[in-house]
Amino acid sequence: MAKDQLEVLNVLDQAKTQLYHFTVVVIAGMGFFTDAYDLFCISLVTKLLGRIYYYVPGSSKPGSLPPNAAAAVNGVALCGTLAGQLFFGWLGDKLGRKRVYGITLMLMVGCSVASGLSFGSSPRAVMATLCFFRFWLGFGIGGDYPLSATIMAEYSNKKTRGSFIAAVFAMQGFGILAGGTVAIIVSSIFRALYPAPPFAHDHVGSTVPQADYVWRIILMFGALPAALTYYWRMKMPETPRYTALVAKNAEKTCADMSKVLQVDIPVEKQTIESQDRVETAGFGLFSKEFLRRHGLHLLGTTSTWFLLDIAYYSQNLFQKDIFSAVGWLPAAKSMSALGELYKIARAQTLIALCGTVPGYWFTVFLIDRIGQFTIQSIGFLFMSVFMFALAIPYHHWTLKENNIGFVVMYGLTFFFANFGPNSTTFVVPAEIFPARFRSTCHGISAASGKAGAIVGAFGFLYASQNQDKAKADPGFPAGIGMRNSLIVLAVINLLGLFLTLLVPESKGKSLEEMSQENCEEAENQAKNGPAIV
Repeated sequence: MAKDQLEVLNVLDQAKTQLYHFTVVVIAGMGFFTDAYDLFCISLVTKLLGRIYYYVPGSSKPGSLPPNAAAAVNGVALCGTLAGQLFFGWLGDKLGRKRVYGITLMLMVGCSVASGLSFGSSPRAVMATLCFFRFWLGFGIGGDYPLSATIMAEYSNKKTRGSFIAAVFAMQGFGILAGGTVAIIVSSIFRALYPAPPFAHDHVGSTVPQADYVWRIILMFGALPAALTYYWRMKMPETPRYTALVAKNAEKTCADMSKVLQVDIPVEKQTIESQDRVETAGFGLFSKEFLRRHGLHLLGTTSTWFLLDIAYYSQNLFQKDIFSAVGWLPAAKSMSALGELYKIARAQTLIALCGTVPGYWFTVFLIDRIGQFTIQSIGFLFMSVFMFALAIPYHHWTLKENNIGFVVMYGLTFFFANFGPNSTTFVVPAEIFPARFRSTCHGISAASGKAGAIVGAFGFLYASQNQDKAKADPGFPAGIGMRNSLIVLAVINLLGLFLTLLVPESKGKSLEEMSQENCEEAENQAKNGPAIV
């Protein structure tokens, strides 16, 4: 590696943890707070949407979203996220991390607001508008994954890098918690202002007209935290590693580092000839050399993230259905529309508070002590254990006296998802690939995860239906049942544990050591001569 570049990056690796590291965590983390809020708040309001727009007059059951509408509303944002991860991941390597970072945030702000609007008042118009804007909301969210992870990795020192990247991702937990909290507050206010009887007492009156404002307010609130961090994202300089290793400007790297990390490195200027010589050397993303060096790594990061998200998004998006199936939530007939929203939000908030958020922060505090590989393996293993423990004696958990035990066990699966692969699959791809491919490879890995989330969102919706078609939700075919669905998820987690063997341990190593860029530069110099003149 060129001497100036090596000196710059060594100083960065050895730099003490400073205020700016925490500033980057907040700036990048608020994006993930918004991501989680926007992706998961939809699961809170789907039953309300069904009651408002799809009640059949004279029916003995509350309205519910038809299968196609339910699948689209739950899954369309994930499709947009997948596309955004691939596109913005590639763009982040081509144009730089900072230049693309603000675009993703503005997409998230605009589409969060637009998701709460609708063109027309018919069910078809409302669902079409919601799905259109949630796709583009997901597109912006997708860009946040590779860019935030890469930015945090490239600013961090090697001693605490894992903790800082995990802390950015841990803001998801607070976003999920905020979604439930906002839903509780908004539904409580409207319930107090517009009381309504349960559905069993008054089929039409149980859904007050003002309930149409409730889901819109909940979705639109997601724009606020993203908008508050836009200015600070625009003030961030480009990451030092991108400037040094991709833009090949060691002088600007030092200038940027001196502004934010209080370090001062004298550096000689590179000649145009030397920069050209370094830039033209090296291998491409679709080359045999990349396949030889990083092919198994990319297979490991994509496959484990894919499998993890099948299980994780199935659990998250359909908590309300699982809780209803085991009797933790009252029968829909016994509640008003806003009362049902309140109880769904309360249940999901409790799970987030007791299982989801602690799991994220256990990872933050322990990842640089016990390592990424160990945490991912522990997480997959215990997710499988608790899934089997829920599924095998499933009838036992459906008994009313055992509901609390079910919630505890279910919360533990969330704890070990987040103190495990849900965090590490985000961290590792930002650490093990070369700088010029880092954002792209993280985007590919994350997109693979969202492909798994789409499988979970669409597949679990149908698979978890009762095996007796007469007992399935209206419009749905018979499925394999909740018990068998949980067994399938447990097996998927075991497969994720096995594929974790493809992922290297990155604890305590520099990014250049993990990506083998130091070896690559040494080979280039041997072929082309010194890079600094």
